[in-house]
Amino acid sequence: QVHLVESGGGLVQAGGSLRLSCVVSGGILRIDVMAWYRQAPGKQRELVAAISSGGSTNYADSVKGRFTISRDNAKNTVYLQMNSLKPEDTAVYYCNARVLSFRSSWENYWGQGTQVTVSS
Repeated sequence: QVHLVESGGGLVQAGGSLRLSCVVSGGILRIDVMAWYRQAPGKQRELVAAISSGGSTNYADSVKGRFTISRDNAKNTVYLQMNSLKPEDTAVYYCNARVLSFRSSWENYWGQGTQVTVSS
């Protein structure tokens, strides 16, 4: 069974930084795209950033220049470095990964989410 576990969320003042981590585990053969999404209260879940297995990245316009996504393929881990945080970045952040496992063909998996709160 594939599991994604996020960590690193919390409360930070505007202008501050946080680093999110997400570890993928459980019978993994390969991981393709890894991504971070977020969902604020009353809003739809939106893509924040994504990174391919080869390291290509893309970002939502709202976070370009402030957030950086990276991955460590040896550790099956994806990171999101968030700098210059704004109150509008407040949301639950979810990790997503497209995984090929021993038990299944390619599937998308989600983490449980980690809360990021930015105070003004």
